[in-house]
Amino acid sequence: MKRIQIINLATLLLTAGMVASCGKKLEFSYTFAEVAKQDITTTVTATGTIEPVTSVDVGTQVSGIVSKLYVDYNSVVKAGDVIAELDRTNLMSELSSTQANLKSAQSELDYQKTNYERYKTLYDKGLISANDYEQARLSYIRAEQTVTTQKENVKKAKTNLGYATITSPIDGVVLKKEVEEGQTVASSFNTPTLFTIAQDLTDMRVIANVDEADIGEVKDGQRVSFTVDAFPDDIFQGTVTQVRQQATTESNVVTYEVVISARNDDLKLKPGLTANVTIYTLELKDVLAVPSKALRFNPSEAMLNDGETITDTEARTKVWTREGPELKAIAVETGVTNGILTQILRGASAGTQVITEVTGEMPEMDESQQQQNSNPFMPKPRNRNNNNNSKKPASK
Repeated sequence: MKRIQIINLATLLLTAGMVASCGKKLEFSYTFAEVAKQDITTTVTATGTIEPVTSVDVGTQVSGIVSKLYVDYNSVVKAGDVIAELDRTNLMSELSSTQANLKSAQSELDYQKTNYERYKTLYDKGLISANDYEQARLSYIRAEQTVTTQKENVKKAKTNLGYATITSPIDGVVLKKEVEEGQTVASSFNTPTLFTIAQDLTDMRVIANVDEADIGEVKDGQRVSFTVDAFPDDIFQGTVTQVRQQATTESNVVTYEVVISARNDDLKLKPGLTANVTIYTLELKDVLAVPSKALRFNPSEAMLNDGETITDTEARTKVWTREGPELKAIAVETGVTNGILTQILRGASAGTQVITEVTGEMPEMDESQQQQNSNPFMPKPRNRNNNNNSKKPASK
């Protein structure tokens, strides 16, 4: 700011010196602005993507062929509704096999239990050795464990059979369908996604990427307005609900994700739309303010018209007014600023006319004065009449 003031002052002094050397003086005029109550706002702009607040990827935990689909894109579903079914042939066969294994294990357990009780009676009478008794007891314990294992296998087979019927986990709308009837899905380490269901499309959010230079000004609860290309004439409103700490770096540009909640009662906002976001980081309503350039104005003797005087003050922050031929400084205390307007806390009252800038104009000169003040080193236009006359032959 000081450098700009020095350059402006030097330019005015140089211009005044050039004009003085030519015998003319600049006539300075002042531009005024009024100290008045205004709104001061600062904003941060970003781009983001609209998405549902809650969405669930519905998959399958078993492999098989998709036998039936009961929903399509945009289908409205309730929690527990059947949305797809897988072929159950292999799953039912597995259940039958585990049930048979359980019956066999149960029969073995009955035999080992009877055998153990018999050996225990003989051992108590001292008719068999301790080793034979321990072998019978161990076989009985193993048979019990086998039955327990087979019961768990049957339980697992029943659960897998239940997974063949796929239901909606939430109330919502089907956004995406990844499979068709007859398609084979294989469950491995990654559960295959069959559907994506959004819970409530009337309650959306915007994930905005805010530059690292601006993220320090963004806080929870700040007001947000945004537009989408699909509805360029509509301005949507939202609120900052979360500033995430995780940074994202792409092409050496660091950004942070800001979550913005937005109502979507008319369902105009669709998942995936790009939003042009404006976050209002500061909003002051009806405060006393002046243009910021009024605080940067600083007169000098070189820019005074005839008869004008300067009355300065030692305050670092001041504005200038004009009372007749006097340019007078008024000390002020300032508050927040957005670069264009600056809040005035005290020192200047509403309605005060302050100087924002000064301009100088050269008085009108006649043609002879313009020729005297012209640069002698600039090329002059040719005198075509003289040149033509010089080429005429002499008269006989």
